[in-house]
Amino acid sequence: MRMDGAGMDHSSDDGAGYGGAAQDEAGARRRYRSVFLSDVHLGTRGCRADFLADFLRQVECERLYLVGDIVDGWRLRKSWYWDAHHDEVIRLVLRMARHGTEVVYIPGNHDEMFRDWLGLEVAGVRLAGEAEHLTADGRRLLVMHGDAFDSVVRYAKFIALLGDWAYDTALELNRLFNLARRRFGYPYWSLSQWLKRQVKGAVKAIDRFEGAVALEARKRGFDGVVCGHIHHAEMRVIDGVLYMNDGDWVESCTALVEHADGRFALVDWAAERRLSFFRPRARREEGRRPDARPAAEPA
Repeated sequence: MRMDGAGMDHSSDDGAGYGGAAQDEAGARRRYRSVFLSDVHLGTRGCRADFLADFLRQVECERLYLVGDIVDGWRLRKSWYWDAHHDEVIRLVLRMARHGTEVVYIPGNHDEMFRDWLGLEVAGVRLAGEAEHLTADGRRLLVMHGDAFDSVVRYAKFIALLGDWAYDTALELNRLFNLARRRFGYPYWSLSQWLKRQVKGAVKAIDRFEGAVALEARKRGFDGVVCGHIHHAEMRVIDGVLYMNDGDWVESCTALVEHADGRFALVDWAAERRLSFFRPRARREEGRRPDARPAAEPA
């Protein structure tokens, strides 16, 4: 394990270049102080709710931060897609809240409808516009979705929606690509993430976004910042500020975790669990009516 002065775990035992928690013994849950998730986009076909449900079943934490775009209201307004895996993600989060995990939901731009509920607590889940997280080793982190720093979303929503259409097209290609890989016995691999890295303008936009978010945290006196929004998992120090993006559960399937001693790591769940998802989803789940009730799961 390699550590740096910013409290980031740079070990790469998950095979994807991210510092992940060591694999526990068979059947044992992973225990973290805090877990940060964002950009799940429940309500879309591109959402890997099956991966996320698998992750949530195997972790325990004191705090769970849902850092925006958990539900995709933009897509649900256009067409309805919701299968049993999406139900299970909601059920597992609520079960964590019932069993003592502090759950904080910070809505993003795709689930902005929940911003009308800021300050309320619903089923044990507290809604907030942003949050301050105090790490185990005493650092103050600003936690926010990050869409306020995306100039396209902030100043021209029509253009943002147009861009969202193009992005949805890329995600559909990603879904079909991985369906073919799965049938030939290959693990999940994000075509859309690879395409994003090949576009020079996208790389520059990500860099500008990261710099703007880190600058905001520094201006407000924070030691670091946790955000989502751009579907690009990252941990690095920018001008003395620890910048951490927890990624997404559409392309990269990553989570940001804090260990008991204040170390942070990015967990690449698709890479760690690559042998578990060769089988295609059951056809009956793909076509299940949104009002159909799943089988009850013990709490």
